[in-house]
Amino acid sequence: MLRPLRLLASIALAAGIARAAAADASPPLNILLVVADDLGLQVGCYGDPIARTPEIDRLAAEGMRFETTYVTQSSCSSSRSTILTGLYPHQNGQLGLANRGYTMRAGIRTLPAMLQAAGYRTGILGKLHVNPEDAFPFDYADKDVQATRHVLATAEKADRFWSAEPDRPWFLMVNYFDPHVPFRDQIDGVPEVPFVAANMVPFPFQQIDTPEQLAYITGYYNGAARVDAGLSLLLRKLNASGQDERTLVVFLGDNGPPFVRAKTNVTDAALHVPLIVRWPGFTDGTPSPALVSSADLVPTFRAAAGLPADRSLPGLSLVPVLKRADAPLRSYLFAEHNAHRRDMYFPERVVRDDRFKLIVNLEDKRTFGIEVDADPAAKILTDPEWTDTPAQRALQFLRNPPPEELYDLQNDPQEFTNLIDQPEYHEVIVRLRAALQAWRETTGDPLLDPSLRAAEKRLHTDAPPGF
Repeated sequence: MLRPLRLLASIALAAGIARAAAADASPPLNILLVVADDLGLQVGCYGDPIARTPEIDRLAAEGMRFETTYVTQSSCSSSRSTILTGLYPHQNGQLGLANRGYTMRAGIRTLPAMLQAAGYRTGILGKLHVNPEDAFPFDYADKDVQATRHVLATAEKADRFWSAEPDRPWFLMVNYFDPHVPFRDQIDGVPEVPFVAANMVPFPFQQIDTPEQLAYITGYYNGAARVDAGLSLLLRKLNASGQDERTLVVFLGDNGPPFVRAKTNVTDAALHVPLIVRWPGFTDGTPSPALVSSADLVPTFRAAAGLPADRSLPGLSLVPVLKRADAPLRSYLFAEHNAHRRDMYFPERVVRDDRFKLIVNLEDKRTFGIEVDADPAAKILTDPEWTDTPAQRALQFLRNPPPEELYDLQNDPQEFTNLIDQPEYHEVIVRLRAALQAWRETTGDPLLDPSLRAAEKRLHTDAPPGF
């Protein structure tokens, strides 16, 4: 394929504009980064009819809600590696779960190190889940993953952190473990009134309404409600400290929910997450239609800290968009999947514009099942009562996808109809293929090399079962 030079030039120009604008940001701001584990768009301000998330909605009303934000990979460690380095997983090396043996390459620069160089005090509460941990030199670290489900105690720890040296700029990453499995309907009386299965409806991306499935969904929404309660306590503490007017607040999910057709896949249910940014003096509740990547967070944080733009990073500072919601940012979003566990290797590459999405599956078949944690939806695959239903067909497709997939996200947001063989979409396919190829080349995707693809496949094929 010919190198798409015009597209590369366009990408470079957009990057230059965004980075120049970022340099105008007024430093230094404190930075509070709040990450909810496995939280997709099951949030009130993103239109979910079930969610009770008044604090997240309030933050959106004060900040900027980004309508379309992709994580770079829908797997906890890989996603977090981008949030903390600004690099795609195929660039930093965190291709799968840290607790399954995956690790970043040596020498990768990380966000806490960058901010410490700018005089920041840095801290983390809860899950890091990226290797090697010593690449993240936090000044304060409490990495007890389960502890963040106790939301009052978590807010008190955060308050002690930012009150310790109030005149020094700080960065704190608060990682709520909810709504990750195992689901807990109530912890320490939170949420005060838990959801019950009788009030649930099926997820649109699954369309499965069995009692077992609705009960499973219920636990997820209770976890999301606990995140909202935690955010409320956290922001009250920040306000009481008198530091909220000089603190950048960022809230996002690290990937979609732990359900079949979401987490560990490349559907929008897997990649599309909430992102809300409150930047004092910039944001006023106006939402933005910009196509945003989690790779944009590090450039944005660098701008908030007064650090110079890093042209080696693939992401763009969001400062221009925070100043004007409809400012141009990019025409395409990119994402990937590599692995989750080592026995769940299935590399994919993704590009989308404001309407269409192209998925390239780099292996000819999955070598593993479709189960995600304990989701009972997987049982539908072989249930005769669900024969030839949209739900069963979607699960069968997920298990054995074709080399390429094309979806019209405007008319088919749940990605049930693959348009790749429809001749009327030929020009769209050619355009998206060119954009994807350009991104893979400019970011140094190692799987462009057939020999490396073969070596990577052997690595996972030879891995012990369940590693």
